[in-house]
Amino acid sequence: MKLLAFAASLRRDSSNRKLIALAADFARRGGAEVDLAEFREFDMPLYDADVQASEGIPSGAQELGRRVGASDGLLIASPEYNYSLPGTLKNAIDWVSRLKPVPLRGRSGFLMSASNSLVGGIRGLWQLRIPLEGLGVLLHPNMYALPSASQAFDQQGQLKEAERQQRLEKMLEGYLGVARKLAG
Repeated sequence: MKLLAFAASLRRDSSNRKLIALAADFARRGGAEVDLAEFREFDMPLYDADVQASEGIPSGAQELGRRVGASDGLLIASPEYNYSLPGTLKNAIDWVSRLKPVPLRGRSGFLMSASNSLVGGIRGLWQLRIPLEGLGVLLHPNMYALPSASQAFDQQGQLKEAERQQRLEKMLEGYLGVARKLAG
């Protein structure tokens, strides 16, 4: 089973980048092949139908679509911006949805977020489910939210609290089991 994993954050020291690295490592230990991408690799302009008509799909969106299409599932760690998903991620989803066939359709997915808020970014994850599910991604019902994220990681990028690590691993284990069956 092959997974595409990325943090939908451009900030180099993002807690979501640390979280996706942990998730990718766990998935690899669980037997998955993981393509851990940098969201910066998928640079694209704001979605504009006129740009699409005159210039086509930008290369960053094409590359994201190619890598989604080459995977069985997605691991996405997304920041929460103003109680919702980041505009950069929504924009990427909008561009990729213009590719035919839509590469997201039929993929499984697991969503997670690390946030300094006390709710860990869960509000943004609920918003992220809407376009992904609308485009045919089969999202795992559990979502991992890491509150107070700036205090959650040690110097090596590991979670300081064993309980949080165990919760992440249990949720990922559940997702990987379902994803294997769907990829089967």
